[in-house]
Amino acid sequence: MAETKRIAFALLGPTASGKSRRAMQLASQHPIEIVSIDSAQVYRGMDIGTAKPSLEERRAVPHHLIDLLDPTERYSAGRFRDDAIRAVGEIHAREKIPLLVGGTMLYYRALAVGMDALPPANLEVRMQIDAEAATKGWPALHEELATVDPRTAARLKAGDAQRIQRALEVHRLTGKPISELQNRPKIELPFVLKAFSLFPEDRSELHQRIAARFGVMLQDGLVDELKALRRRYELSAELPSMRCVGYRQAWEFLEGKCDEAGLGETGIAATRQLAKRQLTWLRSLPNLEPVERLAAALSNA
Repeated sequence: MAETKRIAFALLGPTASGKSRRAMQLASQHPIEIVSIDSAQVYRGMDIGTAKPSLEERRAVPHHLIDLLDPTERYSAGRFRDDAIRAVGEIHAREKIPLLVGGTMLYYRALAVGMDALPPANLEVRMQIDAEAATKGWPALHEELATVDPRTAARLKAGDAQRIQRALEVHRLTGKPISELQNRPKIELPFVLKAFSLFPEDRSELHQRIAARFGVMLQDGLVDELKALRRRYELSAELPSMRCVGYRQAWEFLEGKCDEAGLGETGIAATRQLAKRQLTWLRSLPNLEPVERLAAALSNA
């Protein structure tokens, strides 16, 4: 008889919807360990702008996939999937309940659905391709792509620089066409994943919470936190860590591109746009149950 898979739970929702608070409440009633689904909380030193759980909260409830990298480093959905699978397995081994919590929907989808067997981005190869495009033009590189991956070239326009670059990058890194790698079978999860959504129906209330939370971040020292990070690390505005909402706007403030009022306005606007994208993701994800059913599911785990 095949072994029955263990269960892991996920709590998804847009920024400022109260996911972390709800997770901590549930952890006070169930033997939970939390696995973060947050592409910004993986960075050390980025605490205020990511609303990272406090040290006290992490002492009360174990949290995983937080503070993994320096902000000069890069993370990926594929690496998240591997890290999350490992964390869930370790939590199960301790006879605890894994609860994955966050709003980086791309990471959740990578975990739930699987990843294409594609290599991560390679800056050196991309710069080489960009240099060739500057000399020969993207239509010429499209012709090159047609010789090594005619299926992909056929569906791309000659001026689609981003996708042509990625397809050539994958071929140069692996020697295989991206169309072949994308169609490989995905690796099945070693556990059952049940997901629940915290979906705020009142959009105006969510916007008010976003504005209030960003204001608190500024009061708590978001700009000073970024100043300290810039002193400690060799950072640039192009790094994924510095493109995170809040840090991107604080960077522009430190560069003199806006005043304090502008920082608040652009930060709130960017956070609202992030929440809008997250809600769009939530609507597209299958098999999500309302958050009100999560407590009962945990009790039966």
